Amino acid sequence: MPHFSDTELSRLEEASALLLKAEVQLPVLKTLVWERSLADEFFRKKEKYLPAPEYQKLDVSTVREQIASARKLVVGSSPVHEWLLRFADTTALTADLLSSIGTADFYKYSCTLYGSSNTPIADGKRTAIELAKRIDSLLSEFDKGCIRLEPPEILTAENLRTELEARLPRYFGSEVPEIRVSADMSSKAAAGRDYIRLRADATFSDLDVTQLLQHEALIHIATGKNGRLQKHFPLLGEAYPGNARTQEGLAVFAEFISGALDPHRFKRLADRVIAIDMAEQGANFIELYQYFRDSGASDNPNDAFESAYRVVRGGLVEGRGPFTKDSVYLGGLVEVHSYLRAAVRAGDAAFIRLLFIGKIDLGDLEAMKLLHDENLIIEPRFIPPWANDLRYLLSYLAYSTFLNEINLQDVNIRYKNLF
Repeated sequence: MPHFSDTELSRLEEASALLLKAEVQLPVLKTLVWERSLADEFFRKKEKYLPAPEYQKLDVSTVREQIASARKLVVGSSPVHEWLLRFADTTALTADLLSSIGTADFYKYSCTLYGSSNTPIADGKRTAIELAKRIDSLLSEFDKGCIRLEPPEILTAENLRTELEARLPRYFGSEVPEIRVSADMSSKAAAGRDYIRLRADATFSDLDVTQLLQHEALIHIATGKNGRLQKHFPLLGEAYPGNARTQEGLAVFAEFISGALDPHRFKRLADRVIAIDMAEQGANFIELYQYFRDSGASDNPNDAFESAYRVVRGGLVEGRGPFTKDSVYLGGLVEVHSYLRAAVRAGDAAFIRLLFIGKIDLGDLEAMKLLHDENLIIEPRFIPPWANDLRYLLSYLAYSTFLNEINLQDVNIRYKNLF
């Protein structure tokens, strides 16, 4: 017997549609973006003056009405009801976040939505900043070696576009994402719903090709496409703060399992969490910029500007009000990796494929399983190779699960004279 009556399913679908309409009016990253001219001005002023960004003002009154209407339709008790109510709560908080840009309240809402550098991760025994400092410490010891191993940046944006356009049809067929080259952007690369943008004057390495393919195309764009194919709940195609931790964690895991997560990139993710912690303690934009210059993340001042900008966008450039989204990458990676190991232990590959039915949070999985069991969501169409052919992934996860049971302190005793 179906879990939902036709009437109940109709109400849930209507609520989902209202929440989708509300969420698409709250484009967080697009609203917080800085004009490229701010970087030009910062360098023209010899890196001594704080940038003064201006942001688009959003009217969120319609959004709040749509959220209220959706909540009235979600009456009942099931994991699906709980998922939609979480989505409503998060969308309301997102409206609060974007209504408080440039104020101290922005940081408060950011912490609620994304967590902070001190948010517990995975088993709750470690925090994002603890993990970041541990990674930074370990990889700093190998900085010189990493520089020697770093692939040269010999590809122009046009070269990279040609490489991606040659590879993408293999995975997307006729629905291949568009690759755009643009001068008016501060980051080297960024992805949208159906496109990847590359900064015209940036240079890239061969590893960047794999990283963009795995992270942006085969996770962010692919899960969006899969979600929009869900006839009953196309809401699953929408990226929003409530699924950011899992989506970014999955995307970084994709880099890792495909060999695209090099030490420099891994350290850069850790440095961003450390910079968020610095900003929380009072560091301003210039101090963050200098931290990234000194950390060895890049010799390019534009890259250091971009990293510092990511920390303060929407918040307070003078300190104590960062945008905390970049704290989710490492925590999300640990949580996704832990979930995948648990799925292998359960012995059912369906729990792995469930991650790709759309843009979801790990906390939504019980709802997704119920919808799948009721034939209300379809199998994902676009899946990265490492998740589609599970042989290598299952072998790796089975090995890492066993490896996790080895006491590293006992191993260190064996080699104490060597080390």
